[in-house]
Amino acid sequence: MRRLALSAALVLSACGAPPEVSKSAPPTLVVDPLPGMKSFAAAEMPATRRGNAELARDFLELSFSMESGRALPVFTRFEGPITVALTGAAPGTAQVDLARLLARMRAEARLDVRQVNGPASINIEFVPRDEMRRLVPAAACFVVPRLSSFAEYRATRHKAQVDWTTLTVRERVAIFVPSDTSPQEVRDCLHEEMAQAMGPLNDLYRLSDSVFNDDNFHTVLTGFDMLMLRATYAPELRSGMTREEVARALPGVLARINPRGEPGGAAAPMPTPRAWVDAIEQSLGPGSSLNRRRASALKALRIARAEGWRDSRLGFSYFALARLSLADEIEVAVTGFAEAARIYRSLPEGEIHAAHIDMQMAAFALSSGQAAEALELCDRAIPVVRRSENAALLATLLMIRSEALGLEGRSAEARAARLDSMGWARYGFGPDAEVRARMSEIAVLTPPGNRG
Repeated sequence: MRRLALSAALVLSACGAPPEVSKSAPPTLVVDPLPGMKSFAAAEMPATRRGNAELARDFLELSFSMESGRALPVFTRFEGPITVALTGAAPGTAQVDLARLLARMRAEARLDVRQVNGPASINIEFVPRDEMRRLVPAAACFVVPRLSSFAEYRATRHKAQVDWTTLTVRERVAIFVPSDTSPQEVRDCLHEEMAQAMGPLNDLYRLSDSVFNDDNFHTVLTGFDMLMLRATYAPELRSGMTREEVARALPGVLARINPRGEPGGAAAPMPTPRAWVDAIEQSLGPGSSLNRRRASALKALRIARAEGWRDSRLGFSYFALARLSLADEIEVAVTGFAEAARIYRSLPEGEIHAAHIDMQMAAFALSSGQAAEALELCDRAIPVVRRSENAALLATLLMIRSEALGLEGRSAEARAARLDSMGWARYGFGPDAEVRARMSEIAVLTPPGNRG
């Protein structure tokens, strides 16, 4: 189940809910009508660089546990060709993004998957967000077994029929996606929920290079994710195998499909205590006051330090606390972001995480009139974000860059960056009103007296 992306008190998240427009925000120069929506060209993500022994551990942990910590008794997958259908009020961009995703799955994961118009193995139904949230308040989108429609889910959601632990083979799966959200959120849901409908059901916070991670830094399937899906459908495996049987087969599977994987590998990762996961989820989830969420973030950071972690879990603990301190604890926020950035930059797959922090730090620089520093941070992050296909984050960085260029009197460049940002914002944030709201929020960061 996909959780809502990292919610926070201020709008400079670029990966969460639509912004609330500040009443003090000045009018922003926005072209009317807005330029056309931009989208990413087809691209293959870089292959994972991990050793096969490490990949085998990850595969077992992802495939034999649920996010809740419940164990899955046997390995399950679809047996035979996989078909996919779109139903409900699908947004116009959904078909294009699904076609791109299926093409990547065929090319990178070697999956036998195609879209059909009739009954399908995987039915993706688009449902109004409010209707979804009445049943599952904390999920942006989600996947359930043995069903094909939201009406079926409404009738059976408390029954064993939708319990993944009771499966021995996958035959029908339903994915529910909001029909009234941004194109990027639709695409992100398609990637994450399709991956879990077909492959591993668990999420691991220690994975810095995967969508199988509730930190939501990655928005599209990575090279690691495609390898996990390819391994899932290896002919050496079959539904109903036990963990021990899969473990015995995996070395041969990975040696065949990932011959570049080193025979050795990193030491086994330290386990993640449930108390840390609960604290992180409480700190970032809806329904609690800012003070309670910040207390949970502090608890998560204390646990991470006590465990002696030096990986993405420690970085995310600092990041969560920093995000929750933006409103009234700026020094804590800046320190937290700096520590998180230091950790992420030490990790082989931490560049997109660091780019999120560069955006936050660029916003701080802009608000204090340090245009050159804001530009340096944006220019470092933008190429990373383009490669990661995060249009919302890219649009926000371009908006900050436009304001910083304006501070330096580089009007033509500022206008070009602004126009570029609007095209990406239409994909990342959706309706024109949300694009204008985001631009106003960025404009208000510019110190008074310096606004163009």
